Amino acid sequence: MVERTTVRLPEELLRRAKRKAADEGRTLTSLIEDGLRLVVSDDRNKAKSRRPLPVSTATGGLLPGVDITKFSDIQGMDDLEYAERMRRGFK
Repeated sequence: MVERTTVRLPEELLRRAKRKAADEGRTLTSLIEDGLRLVVSDDRNKAKSRRPLPVSTATGGLLPGVDITKFSDIQGMDDLEYAERMRRGFK
C-alpha cells in the first residue's frame, strides 16, 4: 500500500532534488524513495563509502579545476558522484 505524507525540507535541498530528478528523467518521489531505501537498508555501511578528496596523490595539492572556495565546484562534484552511484545502482 502506498501512503501519502508531508515532508518539510530546506528550500535549497528541495530545489537540488527536483533538479536532479528532472536531469535523470524521474519523479521527485522516486528519487526520495531510492534515497530512503538506501538509508534504511541493512547494507547501509557498505553503500556509505569514503568520499575521495579532490587531492592529487602526486603533489598533495588540489586537482586541477577544483576551487574549494567555490561551493558550486564542490556541489558539482557531489552531483557527478551521485549520478555515477545511480548508474551503478548504488553498488
